[in-house]
Amino acid sequence: MAAVARILSALSTLALWLAGTGLVAMTASVSWLVFGRYVLNDSPTWVEPMALILMSWFIFLGAAVGVRENTHLGFEVLQALVPPRLGAFFRSVSDLVVVTFGAGMAFFGTHLMTGTWSATLPSLGLPRGVGFIPIVAGGVLFVLFGLERLARRAAGLETDAPHLQPAAGAEEGG
Repeated sequence: MAAVARILSALSTLALWLAGTGLVAMTASVSWLVFGRYVLNDSPTWVEPMALILMSWFIFLGAAVGVRENTHLGFEVLQALVPPRLGAFFRSVSDLVVVTFGAGMAFFGTHLMTGTWSATLPSLGLPRGVGFIPIVAGGVLFVLFGLERLARRAAGLETDAPHLQPAAGAEEGG
């Protein structure tokens, strides 16, 4: 379990860095659009579709990291009102919903991606399906991180810690 946690932690960190880089790149490209439109009086046509693709990346990757770090949506109000064992049940139900939603994102996102791959985004010269890759990637990460949370809970390990890492020198089972 510790080895899997380290791999998923590295994947989560990578996703977070990619999301942050995408946010910065989108901000820079939109700034270029504003500069081109209002200063140069010549709007670059590639900026808006590129900004949408970048926004999709940082939204879906950031949401997946939120799932892993337990900063995403859940049944927190209800969990606070019920006994701890029932609260753990509701957290597991929430994680199952996340896994199911992520699987749907990956499955249907793949259909959208492959179904639109032959069309081209004229301003970017890229296949239209490129815009759906973030949905697939985010869905796969939702599934991985949700399954990790379920496995940790089943093993009696902490699932609500921000980084889901054992303390230095601590042993994890499995």
